[in-house]
Amino acid sequence: MRVLVIEDNRELAFSVQKGLEREKFLVDLAFTGLEGEEKAYVNTYDAILLDLNLPDKDGLAILHFLREKAIDSPIIIITARDEIEERAKGLDFGADDYLVKPFELLELTARIRAVVRRFHGRATPQIKINELMIDPVKRCASYGMHEIALKPKEFDILLCIAQKHPAVVSTEEIAEHVYDENFNPFSSVLRVHMARLKKQLAQASGKDLLKTIRAKGYQLCE
Repeated sequence: MRVLVIEDNRELAFSVQKGLEREKFLVDLAFTGLEGEEKAYVNTYDAILLDLNLPDKDGLAILHFLREKAIDSPIIIITARDEIEERAKGLDFGADDYLVKPFELLELTARIRAVVRRFHGRATPQIKINELMIDPVKRCASYGMHEIALKPKEFDILLCIAQKHPAVVSTEEIAEHVYDENFNPFSSVLRVHMARLKKQLAQASGKDLLKTIRAKGYQLCE
């Protein structure tokens, strides 16, 4: 899961990044509003954490800009402002949740997972596609009674494709969700992870669960 943190307090931003990365999130940082707008516009994020008190542009104006540009990633406002009016404005402008500083990492990760679930129309964390079960919180997958042994990046790829099921997911979409902004799109890393993922799914299910759709991408088959 890839997250953008727009926060000018570098100490807090790095602390959030470190904590989320321990929970296997991919985290990009932006220390100004304009930098955050650019990254959110260029990249695709599963969730965006947005501070309201930024030095160059108010967080509510950034929120309004992102929604005007049809960027629909779930947005959680993180701020020291706890006034009801500010909270209501944020939600009216299109925020999905609101978290007042200081906050605990455990609550932050839970809220991120919750808004992502709602975004994908799921009430529970688990994703079930026939016999295939994926648990984003425990970061495990199984087919029937068989556990599927996956490395972290393989799990991230499977989760990305499963969240969009039954759609075909392009290589570009997978790369944007699974790797950070330093990923080299010309490397063979994604192909290697994909090949092993397909093999592990086939071994657990006895079927070709993950199909390559020529010139389009990948699709989980029921």
